Amino acid sequence: MGVRVNRAEQLLAEGRRFAVTPSLGAKLFAPLFSRILDRIDARLARGGIFATLPDGTKRRLGFNAAGHECDVTLHDWRALMRLATGGSVGWYQAWEAGEWSSPDPVPLFALFMDNAASLGDTARAKGPWRRLAAKLHALKENSKAQAERNIHAHYDLGNDFYATWLDETMTYSSALAMGKDGLKAAQHRKWARLDARIGDAKSVLEIGCGWGSLAGHLASSGADVTAISISDEQLDYARASQPAVTFRKQDYRDVVGQFDAIVSVEMVEALGRDYWPDFMDCIARNLKPGGRAAIQYIAIQPQLFAAYEASADFIQAYIFPGGLLIDAPAFRALAEERGLAWEEQEDFGLDYAETLRLWRERFDKAEQEERLPADFDARFCDLWRYYLMYCEGGFRGGGIDVSQVTLVKK
Repeated sequence: MGVRVNRAEQLLAEGRRFAVTPSLGAKLFAPLFSRILDRIDARLARGGIFATLPDGTKRRLGFNAAGHECDVTLHDWRALMRLATGGSVGWYQAWEAGEWSSPDPVPLFALFMDNAASLGDTARAKGPWRRLAAKLHALKENSKAQAERNIHAHYDLGNDFYATWLDETMTYSSALAMGKDGLKAAQHRKWARLDARIGDAKSVLEIGCGWGSLAGHLASSGADVTAISISDEQLDYARASQPAVTFRKQDYRDVVGQFDAIVSVEMVEALGRDYWPDFMDCIARNLKPGGRAAIQYIAIQPQLFAAYEASADFIQAYIFPGGLLIDAPAFRALAEERGLAWEEQEDFGLDYAETLRLWRERFDKAEQEERLPADFDARFCDLWRYYLMYCEGGFRGGGIDVSQVTLVKK
């Protein structure tokens, strides 16, 4: 089946290590399921669910105030058991098993995110499942050796895979100021905003360069650009497409140099909290006095961070091993402790929601036209579609956001 399929199967297999397996006698626990539904009903502060239960009963959950609304059909009571014990991991496993469906899951994910604080642990892993998920996730912490394995598992799925649904720039991060002129134009606006943050820098370091398009853009204005990554396939593509850039396979912790500016786009989410100080050390160490760093990052609401960090969600289990969204106040404190002033923060989460929607449209079209690599099976494609919907809903629900900030070395 090939190395690439083995990587895809590895993601699925790794996620199943977090599995919740309900009893075949789940229907015996009908009173428990009723209490779960009652709890969801009471704790949905905004929006609601039009639910169809396995016995055909219709039920409205929530609708206490205006918000996201969705239709959900429970085909099997096991879905609720998975949700109640395994949280978002269990809910994906229930979807994969055909235990629930929706004509559009995005509003459901947005609803869960918008009500995350009021729902509390209702839709989070708990008890032994939470402890197990936390331990499994901890095994993926981003030491130098493990970081390369984590990146390899996601970004080295194949350049031909990503090329079928990313835009022509091969940019795998949020666009900015989405408009009728399309995704590529919005990605260029994102680059222009990052470029403006670093001014007329002559020497630039990019940490986590992806497929090299941003580095190429920065080099096109005359900057001497050094770009680093630990993804072999991305570096192969970048070196071939952007000859004006110096690309290195290098861990950010090993960089030693002096640059007028540093750029890093959605790389810090791959680090894990224990390595945030190392990232800020890298910025402070490698910026010249007065230098500027333009950072784009994804953050979860600070009030949700502790519960989020205590377990592992669907993304961490199946998509980004070792990943962790940012707690922006803690991240800012680390910067300021190192003499890096935090300036010009700009949040644009709904642009990410639109970016994800367009990626999913392109992904679905590629699958329909049989342009996806033939050695990815339907199960993997379904996983990836769920991932894109799950992320889109998170941004539409407001519990996660994407931001740009400028760090200035005093």
